[in-house]
Amino acid sequence: MFGSKKDPTKDSKDAKGPAIRYPPMGAPVPPSWKEVERYALNAPFAYAVIAEDPATTTKKYFIDEVSLTPREGQIYTYILDTLESELTVPRGEIDPKSYFRDQAKRIVVKYGIKASQLAWPKILYFAERDLVGFGILDGLMRDVNIEDISADGLKKPIFVYQRKYESIETNISFADDVPLDNLISRLAHMAGKHISTAFPIVQGTLPGRHRLSATFRREVSPFGGSFTVRKFREDPVTITDLINMNVIDQNIAAYVWLLMENRSPALVVGSTGSGKTTLMNALLTFTRMNNKIVTIEEVQEANLPHSNWTALLSRESYGVVEDSGREIGLFDLVKTAMRMRPDILVVGEVRGEEAYVLFQGLATGHGGISTVHADDVSSAIQRLTSKPMDVPPAFIPFLDLVFTVRRIAIPTPDGGFRNVRRVLSVDEVVSVGNYVKMFRWDPATDKHVPSPLKNSVKLARLAKDLGMTHAELADEVGRRASVLKWIQQRGIRNFREVSSILEEYRTDPKGMTERAFKELGLIRVTTEGEA
Repeated sequence: MFGSKKDPTKDSKDAKGPAIRYPPMGAPVPPSWKEVERYALNAPFAYAVIAEDPATTTKKYFIDEVSLTPREGQIYTYILDTLESELTVPRGEIDPKSYFRDQAKRIVVKYGIKASQLAWPKILYFAERDLVGFGILDGLMRDVNIEDISADGLKKPIFVYQRKYESIETNISFADDVPLDNLISRLAHMAGKHISTAFPIVQGTLPGRHRLSATFRREVSPFGGSFTVRKFREDPVTITDLINMNVIDQNIAAYVWLLMENRSPALVVGSTGSGKTTLMNALLTFTRMNNKIVTIEEVQEANLPHSNWTALLSRESYGVVEDSGREIGLFDLVKTAMRMRPDILVVGEVRGEEAYVLFQGLATGHGGISTVHADDVSSAIQRLTSKPMDVPPAFIPFLDLVFTVRRIAIPTPDGGFRNVRRVLSVDEVVSVGNYVKMFRWDPATDKHVPSPLKNSVKLARLAKDLGMTHAELADEVGRRASVLKWIQQRGIRNFREVSSILEEYRTDPKGMTERAFKELGLIRVTTEGEA
């Protein structure tokens, strides 16, 4: 029980209490549906439930939250109304959730609101969710298994991409425009952006570095407001994860490790949602920890363990009024980055004139990596050499590696299919139209098939630069494959831990290799090129 003054949420004899506005929630699980899986999102208040319709075997994602009694709803309503009118913006940096909890308790004491010790945590959960959290989306934002959240308009269910169940419908939808428009406006505000009928499209970064793309009302979308949230992982996918998921194998990883360590420029090619940025982030852990890295993106998605890392983000113009803040695009940022003397220049995605400046940097000896929307190495190079990128064909040989990654369906033992991400090929670029395929994915066996390392043009060039023979470099790739297998078997997957071990290998390769061989039972991973 809190406070001792008269409780303003209780009805008097002459007047009714305030209208209760219950927190918005998703539809409940139908009684006839079978629960397939349940896991906590914010225990004991919110859980994710995967349920199946027995009639159609269709699965659906439910956010299952505790409910409020009428009395609890009354207190929830009063706290929200009072905080919205009395809450002041604090000066200085604070934790918004801690500040909110303190202010909510202040309101309870100030106005003598009485709530049981069991009811108060529920009331505080919903009040915090709806004032400083993501509202009805809060459970989805907390689910680490969800990669993105999509709302396609009015009276349409929100869909999520869940890592195990892939694209799946949720129990959340909007019956009328007002709550949907309010949520979109709120998300835009949380991203530090403005959205309205005059400016109906917004892209930004939400707290937690999640990527937001939204449209407002029916200005550009006939079904009403829409949004997509691409969730950011605090603990990013690493090379260990990619090997475990069979996106690549340790032979590819070892070969790439050697080249990336020596600043070989690379391009990751694929369609939307194929895992280009995830793969790019993982590949960057192969670069030296003391390298100066500059990343250039529209919305920050890079997450690196390097200390000497500068992150640059593009900026939209503030308006058409003269002297208002002008747009700063990727082209401007790439030019700026070249003056920072980076060892590795990272461009989140090239699709315009910034590609020309990037290749100018590669031509002067900088390392670099970027992504591009394309189907394979040939179409990627064709895009690079065509408008609006206009990279001269003579510059293409400065690019060393092209990774083609794709999300594809593979058969399952029960006769069905599941979607997976795979690196379909790793190609060395010699010139326009001249590519050496070093690795390819075999769909029949779900394995990566290597070409002999003696075919590698890039390793031959690196051997010459390092004063080594091609056979010695091939042997080095084999040792690194063993170290990667050792890392995998030890279950080391945090990106900082993996980077630390890779750096240790650079300082003591012999000691690290001997340790790996010993713990692997003297089983040494060999590569095709050593045969």
